[in-house]
Amino acid sequence: MNRPVLEAPFLHPAIRDKVANLHRDVLDQVQGAITSHPVVVVGMAGNPFVAKARKALARADIPFQYLEFGSYISQWRRRNVLKMWTGWPTLPMVFVRGVLIGGAEDLNRLLASGELKELLAT
Repeated sequence: MNRPVLEAPFLHPAIRDKVANLHRDVLDQVQGAITSHPVVVVGMAGNPFVAKARKALARADIPFQYLEFGSYISQWRRRNVLKMWTGWPTLPMVFVRGVLIGGAEDLNRLLASGELKELLAT
């Protein structure tokens, strides 16, 4: 699966660097976390689905790294880089062994089926 992304020849040379590096620190932080931790939850303050994902992992006694970027009214522009990178439209973003598995509902399905434990065992 390839999502269409506007390729460099279709970006004016004067803006290519800005496009390539916009909020790069956020992307670098998430990429670093998903290479260093088996489970990473990316979220924001005040989002009930983020809280549900974190509680589900805690109940299952699965350690995870949590990264929080703002709230509903702050840092939304910084979070956009993650949405553009992953194509995932909502938070939380849950990564298992570097793979985006989706959000809270997707996590709960994997927990209920036992697939999450299998993914972590490999």
